Amino acid sequence: MIVAIIDGYTDEPAGLGVPPYLGIYPRYAYGAIKKARKDASIFYLTIDDLRATFLGEGGIATRNKTPNFPKTKGILEKADIIVYIGGLHTPGKYLSAVPGSVEEVARFLTQFKGEKILGGPAFMGSASMGGIKITSRELQLAHQVFDHVVYGDLEAFLFDYLSNPKDADPLRFRTYAELRDYAIIGAEVVKQFPDYPDFVIVEIETQRGCPKAMGIGGCSFCTEPVRYRRVEDRSVEDVVAEVKALYTLGVRHFRVGRQSCIFSYMAKPDGRVPIPNPEAVEKLFRGIRSVAPNVKTLHVDNANPAVIANYPDESRRIAKALIEYGTPGDVVAFGLESADPKVAKLNNLNATAEETYEAVKLLNEIGGRRGYNGMPWLLPGINIIFGLPGETKKSYEITFQFLKRLLDDGLMVRRINIRQVVVFPGTPLWHMRDKVKVEKHKKLIQHYRYKIRHEIDLPMLRRVVPVGTVLRDVRAEVFDNGLTYGRQIGSYPLIVGMPKQVPLNKFYDVLIVDHGFRSITGIPVPINVNEESPRVLEYIPGIGKKTAVKILAKRPFKTPEEFFEVIGEDKKNVLKDLITL
Repeated sequence: MIVAIIDGYTDEPAGLGVPPYLGIYPRYAYGAIKKARKDASIFYLTIDDLRATFLGEGGIATRNKTPNFPKTKGILEKADIIVYIGGLHTPGKYLSAVPGSVEEVARFLTQFKGEKILGGPAFMGSASMGGIKITSRELQLAHQVFDHVVYGDLEAFLFDYLSNPKDADPLRFRTYAELRDYAIIGAEVVKQFPDYPDFVIVEIETQRGCPKAMGIGGCSFCTEPVRYRRVEDRSVEDVVAEVKALYTLGVRHFRVGRQSCIFSYMAKPDGRVPIPNPEAVEKLFRGIRSVAPNVKTLHVDNANPAVIANYPDESRRIAKALIEYGTPGDVVAFGLESADPKVAKLNNLNATAEETYEAVKLLNEIGGRRGYNGMPWLLPGINIIFGLPGETKKSYEITFQFLKRLLDDGLMVRRINIRQVVVFPGTPLWHMRDKVKVEKHKKLIQHYRYKIRHEIDLPMLRRVVPVGTVLRDVRAEVFDNGLTYGRQIGSYPLIVGMPKQVPLNKFYDVLIVDHGFRSITGIPVPINVNEESPRVLEYIPGIGKKTAVKILAKRPFKTPEEFFEVIGEDKKNVLKDLITL
């Protein structure tokens, strides 16, 4: 049996699978197929493989795939089963890989005869950008193209279908006990991932469902409580076993991101705000480190700021554990969405503005110091959603003033993610969709997005990574229009633009020399001052255009002293370890 798994890349409230992140769905699907049919030949493909094959468009897969990998079209022609995994629920900005949709992949797959199965969150629709009202169009198309549309867990359906097709139920959800084998067996698929082994970061699941939603209901727009009606915590032993399998295969970057709140892992339900369990979180990350001692990245993702604000002592312990066992540059994403209390109440949001402020303050206190890779150890991120029911012009100003308060009070926020609300069927927002303000407030949204980017993001970025900071291990990913774009591997890494072309898919230490609104400019170090271009020389802190001309006139330099005589001895302390001849 030949099976093709096509990864369309997933991005949802509690989980990311867009390269370099390898999500849970392809791994679990691979494991379920292998457990049911050991003789199956399983090929992992990506939506970029299909784009390159049928449209001639390059992507991360075509750049990085090993030369001996079989060709995409040949695999699909021979495949008995074709599994497509997709679903974009929380759209964002992507650097080198863009998620696909059912509509896109349908154009590629209709010509092939294999049994077609759709899995992942795509059955609820996909949003390429915020503000789109999802309709049943994508679901109707899915039923036309695919023989089976899986509404439950893809891995459960695949195991049943391959074991006994008559018993396969597309609505069935698996238990964590059942998942154990799928996760460990499925780790093997990472070897077919385009970024393997050096650049892949694997998403690890610890929990499904939303603890807050079980108490008082979920946020109006969120699909997580719609898909998972109850909260389940995965055992420490099972998580550690999966990490061990991946680590043994050579994976060195992990994000424990498949949960709605890492501070609520194994928490005790208590209405709106569950009671944290620091012992369980400590045991989890201590266990991960015990089987992955030389891990290069160990980060997390989501957290409910209300949990941190209401249980500061327990949350301090958890934050300290994330630092002790994790790696610097970690970011905990806070779902504030709106600082307007009226909007928060109408949409049943996670936390108040004051709770979010206290949570930001606590993480700054614990994680604000700079780590060995150049980034602070553990910082918060803030998620904002525009267009929610109940918003007025005043709502946008309230949210802006909240963000300005963080800035004015000297606190650090790694990133502010601004999205326009997306309406998905089954969410509470679906029943309030006539009150969504995206179109009505289009100009207001544009104005405040611009205002936040210019007046908050820019000075905040200068605070988080000042000029002169050296970021370690920045992977060069894309070259475009004279710039090489790269980023560290991590939870929410900063995009660094280098004003020169350097070989891709290599790690560089980069000196930060300038700031944009959401990205930074950096130059690889050490800087060869005898050979570097005038453009790069001008970026060196304290140099500028006039001094760059002097450097060009005087080089080559035989000693560092000759160089500093030209640029000024006062710059020696800053630059002496960053230049080479």
